[in-house]
Amino acid sequence: MASKHQYNDIPDKEKKSSLLTRIYEKCKKGYEYFWTGVWRDPRKNIGTRILKTVNLSVRSFMDRGLQDKSMSLTYSTVLAIVPALALIFAISRGFGFQNMVQSQLYIYFPAQQKAISTAISFVDSYLKQSSQGVFVGIGIVMLLWTLVSLLSNIEAAFNSIWGIRKDRSLPQKVTDYIAICLMVPVLMICSSGASIFMSTIVQDNLKLPFLTPVINSLLELAPLVLAWLAFSLSYCLIPNTKVSFKYSAIAGAVSAVSFQILQLLFVNGQIYVTKYNAIYGSFAFLPLMLIWLQLSWLILLSGCVLTYSLQNVFSYNYLGDVGDVSHNYRREIALVITALVFRRFREGKKPYTRFELSRYYDLPIRLVNDAADKLKSAGILLSVIEDKDVVGLAPAMDTDNLSVSDFMRRLDRMGSSDFIPGFSKMYAPLLGIFRKTVSEAYSGVSGLCVCELPLPDPVMIESTSSAEGAQT
Repeated sequence: MASKHQYNDIPDKEKKSSLLTRIYEKCKKGYEYFWTGVWRDPRKNIGTRILKTVNLSVRSFMDRGLQDKSMSLTYSTVLAIVPALALIFAISRGFGFQNMVQSQLYIYFPAQQKAISTAISFVDSYLKQSSQGVFVGIGIVMLLWTLVSLLSNIEAAFNSIWGIRKDRSLPQKVTDYIAICLMVPVLMICSSGASIFMSTIVQDNLKLPFLTPVINSLLELAPLVLAWLAFSLSYCLIPNTKVSFKYSAIAGAVSAVSFQILQLLFVNGQIYVTKYNAIYGSFAFLPLMLIWLQLSWLILLSGCVLTYSLQNVFSYNYLGDVGDVSHNYRREIALVITALVFRRFREGKKPYTRFELSRYYDLPIRLVNDAADKLKSAGILLSVIEDKDVVGLAPAMDTDNLSVSDFMRRLDRMGSSDFIPGFSKMYAPLLGIFRKTVSEAYSGVSGLCVCELPLPDPVMIESTSSAEGAQT
């Protein structure tokens, strides 16, 4: 009873203060778990996956690297605007739909019809000059080069997000990019034609009034559906790796909705800044246009990161942790990957892919990619193409001849060893002691073969992760 009376004697302000303190501590713990702790949670349930995906989406949108990439793509887009519009108008004129394309531009940019008219005049001049004399070949080459350069920058940004260092070959780039440049205007024209067909011919011929709301709803959803399809195909086809379409479709839906919201804000923003036209003239359009371009590219890149995270969410490690990994830890991961690939080869089984190594053995995919690239450069591993263009990892040498000491020497010798002229002479006494110590350390494991190192079973790794997750 005394304790009860003592509690009742506590002032109301102290009670409220202690309650607020507990709420603050719980909120703080929840925030810390969401922002950093979830990445150390080995559980693989749906809740953890959603938290990791949301966490990664927020991080990717705030990531400085994506901001820089979006600014770079914005600059490339500004250079490619006139050639891109020239290609669109050239193809649309061939179909007789140039007025339709021009009206669509006026609809997208209602507050800047004068600026659009000026841009179209530039396009007319560009096409006129490109179709006369020596400018015929040069104009077409410059037009395609500008667009191919933009698409190449997009592919490089996507490959960077996926951790892929090998781009498409130059002939493959040229053929794929030209196909995209020619197909996009055709699809735009076909979509506009389909809209006109549904809104006029179908309603007039069928004479079914109750279909009018349905058709109108479909026409209103058409831009969203086309944006979803464009984003999904971009995330699936542009990276130089195998991407699951179901994950690219989910990320494409998120990006399409975000892009439509941005479009709505952009159109309203254009209408709002019309009052400044009296001061800035047509230049009032430029700052808003650049902001819109950068945000659009940021949405595209964030969707690419979301696709990557959905496909590899349990093996993804956010950028801050990867940057803090020590050189020794990276070498240990490389040794584990080498031992796993060698053991797999000796057992006569199908080679592991990078994603299989990450998924089966609980290794962050970014560290796996980094280690695999270094091992390939060191001549320890090589890439082999399996069925359906799946790339696996296989030994690049006899598995019985690689000792742990040889492994470490190969990694240490990667890169240039004569970067500073006279370095070995100037610091000969110090380097002599250091190299002798390292050589003695390597000699201690010269008789231990990499393929004979003990390795855990994937089932044991799964059970260990589950047990740690339960404790967490």
